[in-house]
Amino acid sequence: MLLAGCITFWCPCITFGQISEILDKGETSCVMNCAIYMMIHCLTSCACLYSCCYRTKLRQEFGLKEDPCNDCLVHFCCMHCALCQEYRELKNRGFNVEKGWEGNARQHSEVAMAPKVEGDMKR
Repeated sequence: MLLAGCITFWCPCITFGQISEILDKGETSCVMNCAIYMMIHCLTSCACLYSCCYRTKLRQEFGLKEDPCNDCLVHFCCMHCALCQEYRELKNRGFNVEKGWEGNARQHSEVAMAPKVEGDMKR
């Protein structure tokens, strides 16, 4: 987690790209979201308006409360902390954020498959 915190501090677009790829379920790539984030940041210095949408998406996906304040305010006041918190939330829910959506989909499908058992059910 220390490495993720350092990466988020120096280049938050990378952490955002990783988070957004998982929340988009692979429909968008980490690189594309990272580039969009950087472009918005360079043009307006308000990438928090883009990243807060993914915080909302994360909350809705896992049924989390919008507490103590709304998502845009959290990202506006401390975007680095918000990204670290979102990263940690995904990690605590079993995602390896560095692997992206494809790596996690393979991992979760392997874990979800029940082992083949021979014979009858026993009591």
